[in-house]
Amino acid sequence: MESIAKLSETIGGMMDAQSPIAKKFVLGVFLVGALTVLKPLFGFLSVLLSLFVLPGTSLTQFGPKGSWALITGASDGIGKEFALALAAKGYNLILVSRTESKLTSLTSEIASRYGDKISTKTFAMDFAQNLDSDYTGLRKLIEGLDISILINNVGLSHSIPVPFAETEQKEMTDIIMINCLATLRVTQMIVPGMISRKRGLILTMASFGGAFPTPLLATYSGSKAFLQQWSTALASELEQHGVLVQCIQSHLVTTAMSKIRKSSALVPNPKQFVKAVLGKIGQPGGAQGIAWTSTPYWSHGLMHWFLSTFVGERTRFLVNINRSMHEDIRRRALRKAQREAKRL
Repeated sequence: MESIAKLSETIGGMMDAQSPIAKKFVLGVFLVGALTVLKPLFGFLSVLLSLFVLPGTSLTQFGPKGSWALITGASDGIGKEFALALAAKGYNLILVSRTESKLTSLTSEIASRYGDKISTKTFAMDFAQNLDSDYTGLRKLIEGLDISILINNVGLSHSIPVPFAETEQKEMTDIIMINCLATLRVTQMIVPGMISRKRGLILTMASFGGAFPTPLLATYSGSKAFLQQWSTALASELEQHGVLVQCIQSHLVTTAMSKIRKSSALVPNPKQFVKAVLGKIGQPGGAQGIAWTSTPYWSHGLMHWFLSTFVGERTRFLVNINRSMHEDIRRRALRKAQREAKRL
């Protein structure tokens, strides 16, 4: 009992408000508390600066005007806007997409705006087929060209939200072939030239579906998460060669894939989105703390930062909210399909 009393007396003495140990303890608790409060504040200020104040790196740092930009999924939506925006900045274009007629139409539109100031090459291929002959043809088309910018934009999602157990095999295979393997094969084709020239820019379009696990879009969500991991790893490899690789995260945009037609504060149109991407090259936007990644559109960036900071990207709470939202989308899509079937 005497030893316990002495121990209690010793601890009490250590924690006495006047003791050096007690003062250090109180100071330590204060500092930890201050950091806990200030970290989100500093993060928020960084997001605001990145989204609204600090400029992105000029595209001419990666290749002069007159060099080439290759864009996959180029004939519609975001890909088409990248083509128009880069042509306006003086870059020649290699447009790769599935539908020849749409590529021809886009080429005519660019020619009508810029005449012979911008050269355009097109290549129609279905990335879902993963044909070696297609990749051989694309390689021949780009041989000897100074490709300074690569936009990995081609992508595919599920036709409607669907449980993984009910997902058709073709849909699963097509998503992986287009989103993952096509992006890898095209990038591997372009990278050696960028390394040899010691400059280049590679932008890969990812998605909140990959940043935040999304039930009922499980295969798509996994494919976009793959692009995030691969892009960041590739960025570290190529940084020493003067090549910037950046994964672009986004929420919804008014495209055929999203099936949203009307833009809003949270859903920009492709032109607004592309302007934000090209204006914030090298800036993280809302993707604070994720290496070589950017969420450049202002509302997407604020949403990304808030969810990551205060909810967590992979918490059960957030995943379950995502599941409920996509279950509701699926119910509405199925009801719409039933109504349309009755009209036939």
